[in-house]
Amino acid sequence: MKEIEVVPTEALDRYLKLTAIPGPSGKEKQVAQAIVDELIAAGLDPSQISYDGAESRTRLKGDCGNLIVQLPGSGSGPRTMLSAHMDTVPICVGSDPFVDGDQVHSRGATGLGADDRSGCAAILTAAITRLRAGDHQFPPAVIVFFIQEEVGLQGACHLDIAKIGSVDRAFNFDGGPLDKVTMGAIGGERMEIKLTGIPAHAGVAPENGASAIVMAAKAIAQLDATGWHGKVEQPIGVGTANVGVIQGGDATNVVTPEVNLRAEARSHTPAVRSRIVAEIRAAFENAAASVSNAAGKTGHCEFNSHVDYEAFELPSDDPSILALESALRSIGREPYQRLAGGGLDANWLNVHGIASVTVGCGQMNIHTADERLHIPDFQDACRIATMLICEPRR
Repeated sequence: MKEIEVVPTEALDRYLKLTAIPGPSGKEKQVAQAIVDELIAAGLDPSQISYDGAESRTRLKGDCGNLIVQLPGSGSGPRTMLSAHMDTVPICVGSDPFVDGDQVHSRGATGLGADDRSGCAAILTAAITRLRAGDHQFPPAVIVFFIQEEVGLQGACHLDIAKIGSVDRAFNFDGGPLDKVTMGAIGGERMEIKLTGIPAHAGVAPENGASAIVMAAKAIAQLDATGWHGKVEQPIGVGTANVGVIQGGDATNVVTPEVNLRAEARSHTPAVRSRIVAEIRAAFENAAASVSNAAGKTGHCEFNSHVDYEAFELPSDDPSILALESALRSIGREPYQRLAGGGLDANWLNVHGIASVTVGCGQMNIHTADERLHIPDFQDACRIATMLICEPRR
């Protein structure tokens, strides 16, 4: 695979510019516009740039959809797709990046936003490098900058696949070490649980009440005792479960009439994830039915769940995996294959019929104030992205 030279200093400057732009989930428009401005300045016809309106279909109504960039070309060969997500977690709003040796940090108590502005910058660098080299000599390619990845992969979920066209191989640039070839990822499901009890004066007549807090406590205790909370290791398989949010109660002198909870379940096996969800539901429904007042009236449970992303695993000889590993080895890297314990945009791309492998860009300590970017890894990610869409005419 012949490499077209990337300018490392330009690539780093591009990243520093992008990561300083505020862009939490649902507010990616300013980031998208910065990307568009650079592409047009590099010579891309504006007609090759579009949005897919995904923000009108996501749970969180945003200010722009997925940004889709078509790179025309007359060369023969596989049509390649590159992707990254534009949004960051809230702690990264206000990122003030600075270079310290071979790393980038953020000043103050904000996160850096390397997840995933480094992926955006690597792909943008590849596109600009290709445009400068003369786009006509390469096979066509498509780039997608996703919205709302950090709130349940919503941009990838609601991608307008008709705007993408046929894809022969796909590469998602997201968190982690550059050498790690993420060939699959876990599936996740989220739950909203409402427990309704019976209010009463906690000091005068507590026996007339049925506490929703007691219901929640009983359900969580049962799940923990039976191995269906935390790390789940059951005869049917393994996964994880977590009740992560509990909200309820207004006063100590009132038997709490309502508690709202949010929980999640994950597994690489869809049937195991579904079983975990079923166990959580049963625990809360049984707990609500078991707590009653002096008159024998019991509580009630409302339970809703939705799948955030389905698990997937590409075969080791998938064309995207083979191409990525070849590119990594060509620059002296030693790739290794892994499955991800968290969701990726690649989960939904797989559902859409696009088998996508994920590669990191040198992000470290993501989602924290100590987030960093390893510059050599990032610059090599720029080289890899460029190589993947700049194969010579065949």
